[in-house]
Amino acid sequence: MLVLPGLGGSGPLHWQTRWERLYGYERVEQRDWDKPERDAWLALLERSVAAAEAPVVLVAHSLGAALAAHFAAAAAPGRITAALLVAPADVEDTHCTPDETRSFAPLPRVRFAFPATLVASRNDPYLRFERAAQLAATWGAQLVDLGAAGHINADSGLGDWAQGHELLRQLCGA
Repeated sequence: MLVLPGLGGSGPLHWQTRWERLYGYERVEQRDWDKPERDAWLALLERSVAAAEAPVVLVAHSLGAALAAHFAAAAAPGRITAALLVAPADVEDTHCTPDETRSFAPLPRVRFAFPATLVASRNDPYLRFERAAQLAATWGAQLVDLGAAGHINADSGLGDWAQGHELLRQLCGA
């Protein structure tokens, strides 16, 4: 499992960080979480996937989900077996996401070569739910509606987010 945090990284209370501690998942550590550059982030992800000893599942949040989409569009199929995309940042919407994310625009418009689940909230400040549904359809991902859960991050009060981990287990066929 490769964990892909978004802008700013995932702090100690974020479900991604908790999953790393609980389940031993590995984070792809970017050089600069506050000044993301798509090509640099993508290169680090490519190296992490290539170095993995087994097929990889991506566990992505926010800008990390946009990174996963770019990887899916550019990578040869086979190394990635699934992706959990939580609250993808809509890097194309200048009203929703900060300017620092623009290097990730446009989002790829290709169907993924692996199963994916996109989890979205109805009141996410960085992604309108209708846009989440469009992205899920474009990428061939199952859409999961969490209702009013904000940006599905530490501020959402999810703790270890057992429901999300169960979605991941289902996605992986466990």
